[in-house]
Amino acid sequence: MNLESSILKINPKDNVAVALDNLNKGYEVQLYNSSFKLVDEIALKHKFACIDFKPGDPVYMYGILIGEATKHFPKGGLLTIENVRHKTQKVKGKTAPWSWIPPHTTKWCNRTFEGYHRSDGQVGTDNIWLFLPLVFCENRNIETLKNIFDKEFNAPKKEPLQELLSQLVHGDKIKDTENKKTKPKKNQFDNIKVRFLTHQGGCGGTRNDAKSLARLLAGYVNNPNVAGATVLSLGCQNLEVKLFKEALSTLKLGNEKPVLIFDQQAEGTVDAFLSKIITKSFREIKKASSLKRKSAPLSKLTIGLECGGSDGFSGITANPTLGLISDIVSGLGGKSILAEFPELAGVEQELVNRCISEALGIKFLNLMNEYEKKAEKVDSGFDMNPSPGNIKDGLITDAMKSAGAAKKSGNAPITDVLNYTEYAKKAGVSLLCTPGNDVESTTALAGSGANIILFTTGLGTPTGNPITPVIKISTNSILKLKMRDIIDFDCGTIISEKRNIKEVGDELLEYIIAVASGQKTTKAAQLEQHDFIPWKQDISL
Repeated sequence: MNLESSILKINPKDNVAVALDNLNKGYEVQLYNSSFKLVDEIALKHKFACIDFKPGDPVYMYGILIGEATKHFPKGGLLTIENVRHKTQKVKGKTAPWSWIPPHTTKWCNRTFEGYHRSDGQVGTDNIWLFLPLVFCENRNIETLKNIFDKEFNAPKKEPLQELLSQLVHGDKIKDTENKKTKPKKNQFDNIKVRFLTHQGGCGGTRNDAKSLARLLAGYVNNPNVAGATVLSLGCQNLEVKLFKEALSTLKLGNEKPVLIFDQQAEGTVDAFLSKIITKSFREIKKASSLKRKSAPLSKLTIGLECGGSDGFSGITANPTLGLISDIVSGLGGKSILAEFPELAGVEQELVNRCISEALGIKFLNLMNEYEKKAEKVDSGFDMNPSPGNIKDGLITDAMKSAGAAKKSGNAPITDVLNYTEYAKKAGVSLLCTPGNDVESTTALAGSGANIILFTTGLGTPTGNPITPVIKISTNSILKLKMRDIIDFDCGTIISEKRNIKEVGDELLEYIIAVASGQKTTKAAQLEQHDFIPWKQDISL
């Protein structure tokens, strides 16, 4: 990939190219052995024709079919939603074996991060006590607990429940002999964070939705970043306590972590209910705070791969850089998870060929087909995935967007295919069925075990997660300057400074290690951007 000029033809098979700068009408294009002039103005990130197109002609980018022409437009003309529509290759199964040359990992094989070791062998990049409800009826109680804990750890107040927690946190007064005054003991909870989830599910929907939510919440408790959890139940909801316990059992989560479950209908007043929760939870939080970070190999990383607010540079800068990171982590024996199935439409053949078995490829295709059929029933096929912002910034078909999005997973073999809420357990790349929606997808990645999430964006998004650090990576340097309060790392220098992907990838991996070790805090965490939205797959009753 040569970025020395103002244009880029990504693959020799392509019949379109990308503008790396704003190009005027009449600009002289030099590509390989051909030369022609632009007949339209081509804005930064947008694509133009390298041949004369007529209706029905295939459009190739990244070396694959990403659309077809709907009308005549000439060489040097701008690709738009008026002259190109989504089209993909039909895929039935593997067509060729996949060969992969792993990147050199010598530099990284002895590197470690400082994490929290769990008894099941997982290693967390954070240490979090999680409060969560099984049903939306408990959201108010969760919010009350959040308010109480936030005030105690930031600015103690004197409400009755606040006073209870204050006594538990500070204990007896100690005497300051020098000043002959008493003062509370200093809060010593540097190794634990307390986070809270709320959601709108658990009752009123289908039983399948309740079971799905149970599995998702169990995945959050099982995530290595979580030390333990306090779970609130009303008592009569569809997502019964027994369903949640079954989901925990499926993950083989027995006595490895403390999980405290409280049923409001079995208790008395709200204050009595919350007093019991505060007292018992604090005891476990205090124990969890004694855990210390210890060295762990990079093979203990499980990286979630995500993009949102994508632009025309996503598949050129940030996503291929994540692909390199994914390949390195896979080569070291770690895990990476590629989600967002609507943004894999058009690259199915490559992904199926990368699967280590025919059965995995078939599972992937079946999940894709089932998902798209559901979308089509409500007049929303995968072809409608690109958002207005995507289109404005040069991603005019879903296949074009997908071809760039898939670059996040690199080239390593795909060792597993996971349905929504299934947990990643195999080293290498896993495909996880989620929506393309940013928050629903990041929510799912954490629930499937990601202990760190890499999130590329070209337009900017503040998305974060309650339990997993989300590193926000810009595809262009303009965004990094404009939204520096939400962007952690800039891959736009690959274009703006003509840097190579390996150099930028090495810097990003160093940044990942620093975040995983608690040495750096992501911008999303600084902003307390703790987004959580379960994917509601069925109707409401």
